Amino acid sequence: MEIMTFALIALWVVVLVQLALTYVLARQIGILFERVSPVGAMISSSGPELGSPVPALALPNLNGPGLTLGNSGKAQLVFFLSTTCPICKVLLPVLAGIREDEGRWLDVILASDGREALHRRLIETERLQDFPYVLSSELGMSFKVAKLPFAVLIGPDGTVRAKGLVNSREQLESLFTASETGVPSLQASMGLNAAA
Repeated sequence: MEIMTFALIALWVVVLVQLALTYVLARQIGILFERVSPVGAMISSSGPELGSPVPALALPNLNGPGLTLGNSGKAQLVFFLSTTCPICKVLLPVLAGIREDEGRWLDVILASDGREALHRRLIETERLQDFPYVLSSELGMSFKVAKLPFAVLIGPDGTVRAKGLVNSREQLESLFTASETGVPSLQASMGLNAAA
């Protein structure tokens, strides 16, 4: 009987130690995922090539007069979003901050497709009245946008400077870095450095 009691106590000690180790390991994995987030926008090879002119489209704007991409004298950041995309909604305040900080040389344009009523509701709830808001499936098809949120940085000359799937502020900012350096992604930069 004493051996059974001892074995049962030893088994419970082992189980409690395993639970504690599992908790510590799970916590460390969570911290690792926070620290090692994807670096840079996930570059897409579909759609207009980097350096090529943007498609000439007359686009409807839900928040004002229609607009045309490129050749506006300012750079343009076109952010493709959806009314049902939670990451898109998280990035909207980031876009507002970028627009406020960089507004003298950059226009931030929101773009999507679908039912206008849903987008008008999003504009109202997220207070997006100050952003140009393009509702055009043709625009998404011309850039071959397959996943959201997706962003395209257009230079003042009307050429595509950078583009890619963006899930964080850092990935959005990597588009500006790519435009400034002429290197489309951090991964390409690392490849150039390794080759040198």
